[in-house]
Amino acid sequence: MALSIQEMSDRFEIQDLLVGYCYAVDTRDFDALDALFTADAVIDYSEMVGVKGGLTEIKAFLAASFAQVAAVQHAVSTTRYEIDGDRATTKSACYNPMTIASGADEATVVFGLWYIHDYVRTADGWRISRLYEQKCYNLGVPDWLRGQIA
Repeated sequence: MALSIQEMSDRFEIQDLLVGYCYAVDTRDFDALDALFTADAVIDYSEMVGVKGGLTEIKAFLAASFAQVAAVQHAVSTTRYEIDGDRATTKSACYNPMTIASGADEATVVFGLWYIHDYVRTADGWRISRLYEQKCYNLGVPDWLRGQIA
């Protein structure tokens, strides 16, 4: 399948959004998410941690929940792109090790999930209009943390 220059450009711009999301979360630069998402975006973490909301609510959730995260790294791969004019969808595998501390307890757990993103082309370029995290697996979750993870 030969891609046009526009299709290649679209893929690179969308890939930058996906990677930008991971870097913003990993560095706790939650305000950087404003440049990646549409103002009315829906972010759905319900399968992973039971939370779904708009950008403002999710930024507050991330800031609060990351208070107990000592280290985190999102690695995305094997992205499938479906682009139709000014709308697009991707599905990517995400490998997410995370060190979580609570009082004297600390654990490094590994989350495997699928990122499913919807995008829309705006006057300012592509933006994420919906993010859905689909649970695949988690490893090493201690009993004291199980109640916080869906």
